[in-house]
Amino acid sequence: RATALYLAPTKALAADQLASWRALERDGAHWLRAAPYDGDTPTEERTWARQHANYVLTNPDLVHHSLLPGHERWRAFLRRLHYVVVDECHHYRGVFGAHVAQVLRRLRRVAARYGADPVFVLASATVASGGSTSGVSQSTGCPFTSRIAASSSWSGRSCGSTARPPRRAMDSTIRLP
Repeated sequence: RATALYLAPTKALAADQLASWRALERDGAHWLRAAPYDGDTPTEERTWARQHANYVLTNPDLVHHSLLPGHERWRAFLRRLHYVVVDECHHYRGVFGAHVAQVLRRLRRVAARYGADPVFVLASATVASGGSTSGVSQSTGCPFTSRIAASSSWSGRSCGSTARPPRRAMDSTIRLP
């Protein structure tokens, strides 16, 4: 049973993602056990997440301050770690980006200690398709393998129209009463 770790830069984004995963659970994905792991998560729920969840939603700081220093308590989760999803990766720049890069490298080393070699998925809807991929290797310490440039997300039918009314001479003058 594989596990995945989802990293979000904001708690609101992680909460939105958790709501989506919980909807999948309700709709029949009974194998899925998603759990939040953030600063507001009560101790009992943190314990449950470590022992039973197969999809944990957290942030880089909690990985740094809780998961990595207490990796022995996470060994069952880390042993089966197949994916690390870093959402909104364009947020990780500058000093904070350097910190996150080191956290991801430490996570790779700790996961390897338990026999796991996770795939790192860096996601961003705002990175241009022609953007640089050198940051991926620098951030994770993994070689860059592929990029998905086309969106496969569902969208409804869209239509649009524009209208250009005829220009009249009086349109450019201002009339005062």
